[in-house]
Amino acid sequence: MDNKNQYLSKPWLKNYHPDVPAEAEVPEKSLNDLFDGAAQKYANRTAVIFYGKKISFKELKDEVDRFATALSKFGIKKGDKVALYLLNSPQYVISYFAILKAGGTVTPISPVYTSSEVKHQLTDSGARNLVCQDILYDNIAKTGIKMDRVFLTGISDYLPTIRRMIGRSVLRKAFSELEVPTPKIDEREGFYRLKDLIKKTEPNPPTVEIDPAVDLAVLPYTGGTTALPKGVMLSHRNLVACQSQVQASWPILEEGKEVVLAFLPFYHIYGQVVVMLNTMLTGGTMILFTTPDIDDILYSMEKYQASTFLGVPTFFEYLKEYEKTDRVNWKRLKLIICGADTLHTTTLEEWTRRTNSVITEGFGMTETSGVSHVNPMGSSKPGSFGLPLPNVTAAIIDPDTNEFLPVGETGEMILHGPNIMQGYWNRDEDNKKIFLDVDGKQFMKTGDLIRMDEEGYFIFYDRTKDLIKYKGYSVFAREIEEVLYKHPQVKAVGVIGVPDPKVGHYIKANVVLNPEARGKISEEDIINYCKETLAHYKVPRVCDFRGELPKTDVGKISRRELREEMDEEV
Repeated sequence: MDNKNQYLSKPWLKNYHPDVPAEAEVPEKSLNDLFDGAAQKYANRTAVIFYGKKISFKELKDEVDRFATALSKFGIKKGDKVALYLLNSPQYVISYFAILKAGGTVTPISPVYTSSEVKHQLTDSGARNLVCQDILYDNIAKTGIKMDRVFLTGISDYLPTIRRMIGRSVLRKAFSELEVPTPKIDEREGFYRLKDLIKKTEPNPPTVEIDPAVDLAVLPYTGGTTALPKGVMLSHRNLVACQSQVQASWPILEEGKEVVLAFLPFYHIYGQVVVMLNTMLTGGTMILFTTPDIDDILYSMEKYQASTFLGVPTFFEYLKEYEKTDRVNWKRLKLIICGADTLHTTTLEEWTRRTNSVITEGFGMTETSGVSHVNPMGSSKPGSFGLPLPNVTAAIIDPDTNEFLPVGETGEMILHGPNIMQGYWNRDEDNKKIFLDVDGKQFMKTGDLIRMDEEGYFIFYDRTKDLIKYKGYSVFAREIEEVLYKHPQVKAVGVIGVPDPKVGHYIKANVVLNPEARGKISEEDIINYCKETLAHYKVPRVCDFRGELPKTDVGKISRRELREEMDEEV
């Protein structure tokens, strides 16, 4: 069998759990259809618990319908982009589905974006209407962009009376530099209070014909870890497909019965699809958190008997050493999922040793609607992010020639499946480069350096843009980082290549030491530690000790920012 057909034959299927199909059924419906169906079927079930306040599916749908009606009356129609600039809250869920029901396209903005980043997304997406957290509005004002309409909401609008002051104090701690705008802002033309608008509008939403395969549901933006964020065009079918594929991959989860902790940010594709959509479209209950307070999360896990836990590596790295982690019976949970970044093997081993439970790793991108791979239930392979989802074909190619590589070799991963994006918004040149035709099927180049082993499990190495070229050798930053994470006094590390005319790039390790080791361990100690394990060409030339490393809004070490810092120093 040639290299290409070794991948196209889907060798990973033999390692699927017996209850997982090779192909998941994807309904030809819109997200609105699925939400309405779940809300009708589970009308009296609690959809959201927000710091003690319970909202049923019936109540949630009523508010969605009211806001969708209001949006339609304001002239928002099919295809219009509406920006969501919100923290996790019931308002996020309501606004998200209301925009879709009015025919609009949601473009979620990160609450931690600077005003220049917000301006880029508003300008690039063409959004003229905005649903905004009141404490975040100052960033909008700084952009200089005048929106057609701004729908303001406060975090306390959906808190129980007894928790409202607590809610404000939580936000003050998390967003200490932000102030709630004066109430007079509501008197300006084009500004509306979401709560008041919903209350006075009857629930008579418009009937909008949606073509799931064509019409865009969401326009999220890439994380910008290696370049300027780009809009990712996700149709209703892309997101419905991903939800169906994920559900098929985890047959242990039961419709209408799951309780999920929702602290991952909804503006990020992981929290939006795997947590919010997957829970709301299957009749589950979300325990919703505006800020990821670890004590609240652990308390709520036991109080509400959460059935699944979804986190990111930085959260598990913290939890494995946290004194209160043992208060949770982790073995009781059906699934413990980690995504959004690489989970280091030391974290995985220490977690299992402490909790006697298993973390299941997955992989996805904004461009894959959030997920493309997961480890099969009961057969997780440490160091691997798993097998392709049902309906997904993955392969490894040479990033320069696009030739298929033999199984076991590292190259760029390409993907085909119904969850793969339509393309980048207003980026025709990028789209020409990123899509490949393979036997009449469109595959997307991921930009990730990965290999597939003989059993069909995929192992991540690096982003192609993070590959370091030293004297003709290819060096993976992640491999060096894995070695340094095993050092008992290394807390965090980010490795980059620094341009050098003599060698191509020299390797620089940016290291955060544990507090007790600072001033006691030298740069030479770190470099010598690497020499014990790594080939000579992989050993960092420079080690820079830092108090912290720049991170993206979901906790990834931002190598892009580390490289930009070097550029500024030159």
